[in-house]
Amino acid sequence: MRNKGRTVSGHSDIAVALSYDGKNTPKVTAKGQQQLAEQIVAAAEQAGVPLYPDPELAMILSQIPLGEEIPDNLYKAIAEVIAFAYILAGKFPENFVPADGEDVPAADRGLRFISAPESD
Repeated sequence: MRNKGRTVSGHSDIAVALSYDGKNTPKVTAKGQQQLAEQIVAAAEQAGVPLYPDPELAMILSQIPLGEEIPDNLYKAIAEVIAFAYILAGKFPENFVPADGEDVPAADRGLRFISAPESD
C-alpha cells in the first residue's frame, strides 16, 4: 500500500483501493468484504495513508472489476477523494500556486494517499 496514489474507500464491511498516477484514470486495485476489507484498511493505516470514509462510494466502487478504470460518472466523487488526500498530505498539484502567491517546492507536489472506512 505504499505505492503512489493509493486510495481506499470503505463501508463498514467493504474496502476498495484505487490506484491513481496523476495522469490516467484511477483504477480499482483491491477490494474486499469483512476480514479482507479489514486487512486492506489495516495496511493503509500501517502505511500512514489517510482514509476516506464513504460507505455509499465504497459499495459502488466494489462493483467495478479489479484492474478496471473508474467509470466517467464517478469522476467527480473520486476527484473529491483525491482533493481530500492532497489536503491531508499537504501536497499540491503540479503548477499549483497558493493564494498568497508563494511557489510550492517541487518535492511537495507529489501525491500519496488512501481513504477508507470510519473507525469504530
